[in-house]
Amino acid sequence: MISGNLAMCYEELGFVEPPFRITPDTDFFFPGSQHLEALTHLRYGIASGSLTMLTGEVGLGKTLLCRHLLRHPPEHTRFAYLLNPDQSYGGLLASIYEDLTGKVPKDASLGSLQRELPKLLLRLAESGEQVAVLVDEAHRLSGKVMEGLRLLSNLDTEKDKLMCLLLVGQPELELKLAKRALRPLAQRISVRYHLKPFTLRDTMKYVRHRLRVATRDDRVHVNTGILMLVHMISGGVPRRINQLCDRALLAAYAKGEQVISPWMVRQAAREIG
Repeated sequence: MISGNLAMCYEELGFVEPPFRITPDTDFFFPGSQHLEALTHLRYGIASGSLTMLTGEVGLGKTLLCRHLLRHPPEHTRFAYLLNPDQSYGGLLASIYEDLTGKVPKDASLGSLQRELPKLLLRLAESGEQVAVLVDEAHRLSGKVMEGLRLLSNLDTEKDKLMCLLLVGQPELELKLAKRALRPLAQRISVRYHLKPFTLRDTMKYVRHRLRVATRDDRVHVNTGILMLVHMISGGVPRRINQLCDRALLAAYAKGEQVISPWMVRQAAREIG
């Protein structure tokens, strides 16, 4: 059992910061083959103005991919990032307007926003800026809001789309789009990518990557057998890997050891259920 200052625990283990936090910290972005492919699909969707969908189970790093894309945006691209899609269509339009302008709309009524947003998108296009609306947790969107976003994404000039729509969510998003009422939206999705859990090789690279980013010195040792055990228990899910490794590190600290043992990983698995 560890009490007191956790930062001190990590410092004594040789880290400048916790290496396995489950928050989407872009400093720890892992350039594995899958995540790089997903980013390529998202960037292509933006460049082509295509309606794009990225899906994956819980804990696979979808939000981290969104944050990485926002931190390293394509040139001349302005983002509206919707973190809370569980709201009315008018509320969503107001969020898009605020993200694109940095200002709360003076008139937040649905009618006003439906008039003003197309004008804003046209002004941005004329100034050479591409607009991308990135919706995280998109599986929580209601059918009515989805249809509204489809109509908004239909806006274009003679040559270019005024806005591209990127939908990121759990596999339930695909099930929702399979409904007959949303068929017009589903048919317009031309870029799709589905994230899967890490392979054993990627799990090993992922753990070593996070240790390397956070370490001040190589005080803690994690051998190949331990990494194989972590992969087996976690199923290659990054969030689960982080939870296992974090608890195992703290177990090592509590015992005053610098080598992660199989017992520590199994104990961590029991603790997190």
